[in-house]
Amino acid sequence: MDHNAVPAPGPEFNFATHLLDRNRERGDKAAFTDDRGSLSYGELADGVRRMAATLLDAGIRREERVLLLMHDCNDWPVAFLGAMYAGIVPVAVNTLLTAEDYAYMLRHCRANGIIVSEALRETVESAAREAGMENLPMFVSRGSGELPAGAVHLAEALASATPLTTAADTSPDDPGFWLYSSGSTGKPKGTVHTHANPYWTAELYGRGVLGIREDDTCFSAAKLFFAYGLGNALTFPLSVGASVVLMPGRPTPDAVFERWVQDRPTIFFGAPTGFAGMLASPGLPARDAVALRLASSAGEALPKELGERFTKHFGVEIIDGIGSTEMLHIYLSNRPGDNHYGTSGTPVPGYDIELRDDAGDTVADGEIGDLFVRGPSSALMYWNNREKSRDTFQGAWTRSGDKYVRNVDGTYTYSGRTDDMLKVSGIYVSPFEVEATLMQHDAVLEAAVVGHEDQDGLTKTKAYVVLKEDAGVSEDELKSFVKSRLAPYKYPRFIEFIDALPKTATGKIQRFRLRQRKQ
Repeated sequence: MDHNAVPAPGPEFNFATHLLDRNRERGDKAAFTDDRGSLSYGELADGVRRMAATLLDAGIRREERVLLLMHDCNDWPVAFLGAMYAGIVPVAVNTLLTAEDYAYMLRHCRANGIIVSEALRETVESAAREAGMENLPMFVSRGSGELPAGAVHLAEALASATPLTTAADTSPDDPGFWLYSSGSTGKPKGTVHTHANPYWTAELYGRGVLGIREDDTCFSAAKLFFAYGLGNALTFPLSVGASVVLMPGRPTPDAVFERWVQDRPTIFFGAPTGFAGMLASPGLPARDAVALRLASSAGEALPKELGERFTKHFGVEIIDGIGSTEMLHIYLSNRPGDNHYGTSGTPVPGYDIELRDDAGDTVADGEIGDLFVRGPSSALMYWNNREKSRDTFQGAWTRSGDKYVRNVDGTYTYSGRTDDMLKVSGIYVSPFEVEATLMQHDAVLEAAVVGHEDQDGLTKTKAYVVLKEDAGVSEDELKSFVKSRLAPYKYPRFIEFIDALPKTATGKIQRFRLRQRKQ
C-alpha cells in the first residue's frame, strides 16, 4: 500500500468523527476492555459526544488545550476523542513524571482544563498550584468522595451532559492533539499533531503493514500517552473496528501474561526490554495458552536473539520498526512474512528515507548516516520553540536524530543517536539531567552517564561517579537519591565508582572513552 493508494481526507475532517462513522454499525461490539469492564462502540460514541459537550460547557473553547493525565482505562479514549470532537486539543502526557514536570507542561501548553485519574490528582493539583493555574476546571476519572473546588467527577459530568450532536468543523491540517517529546536538553517539547496525522499512520502502517483486522484484539504494553501506544491501542484498532484490552498498571511480565491468557489478544505491542523480561520469566505461558498471531516492537532496536527466541517459543513474529513522536508512529519497519531480525526493516509505503552525512549529502549503502524521513504524518512543529522546530522539521523532511546504515538488501540497521540522548525501555533519558542530579549528592564530585548494554543487549543508563575526597556512598543510596528527585525510570541502572573522568584538553568529558571501557 502506498501513500497514493490511500484516499486523502477531505477538506473537512475531524478524526474523532471519522472513527465514530467507521464504527456506526458496530454499536454492540466491545471497543475497549479494562479492569472494570467493557465499553462498546455505541457507548464510546455516546461518551465522546458527552465529553465534547462537557468541555465546552466548562468554558473551554475550540483550539484551546486540555491536559490529559490518565492511566490507561476506558475513560482515556472517551476523553481524548471527546476533546478532538469538540475541536479542543488534548495534550496527552506521561503518567510517570513529577509535579514539577507537569507544572512546566501546564504553563507551556497554556492548558484551560485538566482531565486526570484519581490516583494522579494530588500530583497534578500540586503542579497546578506551582504553575499558578489552580483554578482550572478539573475532571477526575475513577474517583469517589469529595473533591476540591473546581473539580468534578468525570462520570457525573458525562452523565449530566447533553451529547454534542455535531462535531467541530475541523480540517485535516487543524491541530488535533499534542504529545510531549524529550530533547537533548531534557526539556519536553510540545509536539503538535493534526487531525489527519493519526488517519495516515492507521492507514499506512496499522492496516497497510501490520494488517490489523476487525476480528483482532489488540493489547499494548506501551501506554496511550506514548505516540506508539496511541496508535497501537486507539487509532489502529478503531480504524478497522477491532477490540482493545487496556491495562492501567505497569506491564510486568506476570501482568502481561495474565491478559494474554484471560483476554486472548491476537496482537501484542511491546518494547525490547519488555520482551526480554518476559522471555526470562518462569511464568512464560506455553504457546497453546495464548491466542497471539503477531507481535510488534518499537522504542529501541530489538536484538536479533530476542526476536528469534520469542518466535521459537510462540511461533509468532515480532515485527520490529522505528518511529518517533514527531512522525507519530512507525515509518521504517519489518513486515509479517518478510522479517529480518537485527534490522529495522524497510520504509513503510508512503514514507521516504534518506541517510545523510554532516554535509547533507546522501551516504552510500554500508555507511552510517543521519536518518531523515518524509511522510504525511509529520507534526506541524514544536510549540513555542522555533529553533528546535527548524532543526527537526526541514521542509518536507523530518530529522530523526538517529543514525542508520542501509544494507545492500534494502533493510536498515540502527547505529545509535546523533546526540548523547539515551533511549531506555523506549523512553528518552537525558544523561545531562541524571548527571546534574547525581552531583547534588554531598558525596559526589563528578558524574558522567552513558548507555550500557545489559545481558540482553538492551541499553540501560550507567553512571561513572567520582566521589569527593574521604566521602563514601553506596550504589543503592545513589540510585535512591536520583529516584527521589527525577521520574523513577531515569535512575542509573549501573553505577561504577572511578578515580577520574576522561576529559579533553579543554575539560570536556569524553563519553566515548567511557563507552569503550571494558565492563
